[in-house]
Amino acid sequence: MSRLSVRMRVTLAATVIVATVLTAASLVLILAVRDSLEGGAADEATRKVIARATALREEEPILTAPPPEEGAPSPEPTPEQSERGSGADPDETTVTLADGYATASTVVTTLDGPVTVRARVSLAPVLDALSVLERLLLVGVPALVLLMAVMTWELMGRVLAPVESIRATFADITAKNLHRRVPEPVTRDEVARLARTMNATLGQLESAVERHKQFVADAAHELRNPVATLSARLELGLPRAPDLVSEALTDVARIQALTGDLLLLARLDGGEPLMHTEVDLAQVAAEAAARPAPVRIALELESDVVVQGSRAHLERMVANLVANAVRHAASQVTIRVTADGLDVLDDGPGIPENSRELVFRRFHRLDEARARDAGGSGLGLAIARDIATLHGGTLTVRDTPRGAHLSFRLPPPAERSGRADPVRSSAAS
Repeated sequence: MSRLSVRMRVTLAATVIVATVLTAASLVLILAVRDSLEGGAADEATRKVIARATALREEEPILTAPPPEEGAPSPEPTPEQSERGSGADPDETTVTLADGYATASTVVTTLDGPVTVRARVSLAPVLDALSVLERLLLVGVPALVLLMAVMTWELMGRVLAPVESIRATFADITAKNLHRRVPEPVTRDEVARLARTMNATLGQLESAVERHKQFVADAAHELRNPVATLSARLELGLPRAPDLVSEALTDVARIQALTGDLLLLARLDGGEPLMHTEVDLAQVAAEAAARPAPVRIALELESDVVVQGSRAHLERMVANLVANAVRHAASQVTIRVTADGLDVLDDGPGIPENSRELVFRRFHRLDEARARDAGGSGLGLAIARDIATLHGGTLTVRDTPRGAHLSFRLPPPAERSGRADPVRSSAAS
């Protein structure tokens, strides 16, 4: 029951309650009508008995007496005359309902002795009326229950429609579109108050996120100039203390890279609009492979795999994927471009299955040896996934017998343009 929607639960509850009430009311109605009709038939039989008993009295010979003398008191009527002048007593009438009849009987005392008078009234009209009533209720009650269920379903649909609209809108709101608001019903009920509360909360959340993004962007921007100045001063002192200055320059380079990553993440989080152009993904992969690397980089490319998007962002995504693979590869990295997207594979230790989503978290490292010692900041794969998502694609870790396999998948072909038939080629560096 808990898995059913609120609309279904309310409809079922209302249907059960109304069905129970109507069934009980129908039974009470049938019993009341039966008692009323049977009582009417019994009354009719009683009236007939009384009328017949009275008629029987009137048919007896009347015994007359000589008129009393003047001044003499009138003689008292005899018991026979008293009984003859009275009809049957309704209180002494017996009514029986059996064999389809209402039978009334009474005993009348006559000059010839007691006489039993009976009368009966057929119960067929009563049974016919009850049968019609039962058929009407048998059809009417389910029809009313069904009508009520349909009306309740439709009414709950109208009542919950604003809730579903709020839910659907809220589900689409992410950190990148916190400016959106859920629709507020024009009513002044609980749903409207809920929508207003959610919009107020979204407004506060948007302000907090914007302040956070602005802080990161400002901090990264402000760090670039002093770090560049520090790097220039260290380079001036390189001839005097080459070992010390080289180590310092390495740390400064890492700070510069981290500052650049933070600034790029701030722009990505801020929803910076892309400059869409046609980008040849194979060419971007080839340029990334051309950079010096301590391991062999093999290329498996299909030509004319064109993507609509930002060339600078896609270059950064591929560069991050290749740099991550080079840091962990034992001897070789393979870059593969097909009509479906781009894959980067290495022959290193691989990524455990339970960490395949963790590697895309910002500043996450699988261990100190794999990241910090090699110069990684824990932002490369996070930035790569953000860029893939920004272009409507996905970036995931796939199963491979050895090493790591990072896969960038493009949107369906119908959503892309400018792609020609792929032609496979290969190269190595």
